[in-house]
Amino acid sequence: MVQQKKLVDEVSGWLRIYDDGSVDRTWTGPEQFKFMADPVLPHEKFIDGIAVRDTIISREGHDLRVRLYLPENALENKKKLPIILHFQGGGFCISEPDWFMYYQIYVRVALSAQAIVVSPFLRRAPEHRLPAATDDAFDTLLWLQSVARSGSNEPWLEQHGDFNRVFLIGDSSGGNVVHEVASRAGSADLSPVRVAGAIPVHPGFVRSERSRSELEMPQSPFLTLDMLDKFLELALPVGATKDHPMTCPMGAAAPALEGLKLPPVLLCVAEMDLVRDTEMEYYEALKKAKKEVELYVSDGMSHSFYLNKVAVDLDPNVSAKTDAFITRIKDFIQQH
Repeated sequence: MVQQKKLVDEVSGWLRIYDDGSVDRTWTGPEQFKFMADPVLPHEKFIDGIAVRDTIISREGHDLRVRLYLPENALENKKKLPIILHFQGGGFCISEPDWFMYYQIYVRVALSAQAIVVSPFLRRAPEHRLPAATDDAFDTLLWLQSVARSGSNEPWLEQHGDFNRVFLIGDSSGGNVVHEVASRAGSADLSPVRVAGAIPVHPGFVRSERSRSELEMPQSPFLTLDMLDKFLELALPVGATKDHPMTCPMGAAAPALEGLKLPPVLLCVAEMDLVRDTEMEYYEALKKAKKEVELYVSDGMSHSFYLNKVAVDLDPNVSAKTDAFITRIKDFIQQH
């Protein structure tokens, strides 16, 4: 008789954990949203101005898959393109860079900014707790250095990438990864690679104590209090609290911001985000530490609103805010 495995934990719609340690990330929420989590296959032929390919980085202990986006104009433009290194969100537990919701937005970012986008498939919790994801993210930056030094072969980057203008960007928990990678990069010799800017987008910065915005802001499909609590419980090192440096870089347990060598930062915040108040704490802490930081607020929007393709297509306001958000990213990259 086959013993049926038992459900021991879950995040509604997104993730289920069983007693044998297996994890099921099949989307079980409303069917009309399922397409956003469907993977998009790479296509090295240009479609709507973009080509996409996957490559494998061999690292000690495991291989790391990386997705690259190349704008078609790069073939005609002799000028080297900035490189955007993107880290996916999902509370360190769900989502992949090939999900449609990421594909549709980073195609637009690559075309708008005229940049090559590089997006590693960061290892996910609970199978791989932090710092696995941040280690993978920094390893990708080291891989860019290897390509720049001709130690690794990657023709799109070698022919078209400007390694002197690498920008870190990440959404939600990927924004946390941006801060961590920027911090590590500041104390490492990455030459000839230069991290020219960091763009944490709606980062999951929190404290153990609930903020006012967590208590008062409406919950959204992309972030509920249950998701926030459960994902971090599964992702942080065993025994850690939300005051951990990965989730509270402006807190007492984190390295002092004054001592970090950080690139210029564009912090993107959504006005109606559950974690808006703690994101603003981070902003104020960066200013107090005399770091170069700009704030961009999407008025009336909630967490990761631009990834919700249904809302972007059906709501003219969300569509306009998404356009403005992409334009701000493009302007920041062009300025640096």
